[in-house]
Amino acid sequence: MGDSLDRLHEAVLAARHRDPATSRTARLLHAGRGKVAKKLGEEAVEVVIDAMAGDRQAVVRESADLIYNLVVLWAATGVRPDDVWKEMDRRERLLGIAEKLPKKLPEAASRRKVVLLEGRRTRKRR
Repeated sequence: MGDSLDRLHEAVLAARHRDPATSRTARLLHAGRGKVAKKLGEEAVEVVIDAMAGDRQAVVRESADLIYNLVVLWAATGVRPDDVWKEMDRRERLLGIAEKLPKKLPEAASRRKVVLLEGRRTRKRR
């Protein structure tokens, strides 16, 4: 699948220079990161709705849309697929295959210590 995402990423990067009137990808990229991020969120919600409805085929279709929009967001923010693969490899070395790092790491002596790179999170103001 990595090859497919690499090809999709290259196609999205190439679409930046196309006419937004004829290219959906160019139109989305020209609309800016906010619009790209919003579209990604909409697609994620659609996957959730279809999953809750038990519609397997719709989940497959919407997942393809979600992945496409994720790759467009990567392009809009300067992220390359290899950046993501490296992060996934790093996580696998730390914890084995996992979907995300847990809030608290296991106390296994064989695991490397994880150092937080960010300061504490700031809360959203209302």
